[in-house]
Amino acid sequence: MTRGKFITLEGGEGAGKSTQVRLLKEALQRQGLEVVITREPGGSIGAEEIRNLLVTGEPGRWDGMTEALLNFAARRDHFAKTIWPALDEGKWVISDRYADSTIAYQGYGHGLDMTALYQLWDIAIDGFRPDLTFVLDLPVEVGLERALGRGDGEDRYEKMATQFHHDLRAGFLKIAAKETDRCCVIDATRSIEDIQADMQTALCRRFEITLS
Repeated sequence: MTRGKFITLEGGEGAGKSTQVRLLKEALQRQGLEVVITREPGGSIGAEEIRNLLVTGEPGRWDGMTEALLNFAARRDHFAKTIWPALDEGKWVISDRYADSTIAYQGYGHGLDMTALYQLWDIAIDGFRPDLTFVLDLPVEVGLERALGRGDGEDRYEKMATQFHHDLRAGFLKIAAKETDRCCVIDATRSIEDIQADMQTALCRRFEITLS
């Protein structure tokens, strides 16, 4: 059986990733593909429990290295219980965030050593990378306004200093610039339909398929 494809969506707070994940899933399903959607932190029972530790409470609840370790612990469970089994069954997996978020948030945002973070990536999940990563990019102020309007209680990162979010945005763009073979930057200031159209165009080009 041919292994499925692994697609991730990245970006700062309020970039609209969840909506685009759903629309992309629907587009792939119309072509008869089996699609699993998931998220990080989370995506498995154990990882969802860790998620609550990371996204709730006050900004100073954890330091950057503790966050990184918690994220990779959750990611290991997510990878072992959800991502890899689905890919092994030939399903396509679309995840709202993955390891690039740890590089951006804890590396560029909190200033942790990049070499250490990539070593954690290698140790926890054998350095496994997505087949395609979309980076949804928009101004920090716009994203934070959207995110704070959700009111879901998962606002620990939204409450961090504005400079953190500027560093975060710059970090995602640097990641994309370093790995142009798998990363595609999408202007997320536009309509939902325009964003999705660009994503589908890039996906079709990457995997040589057609979406209707």
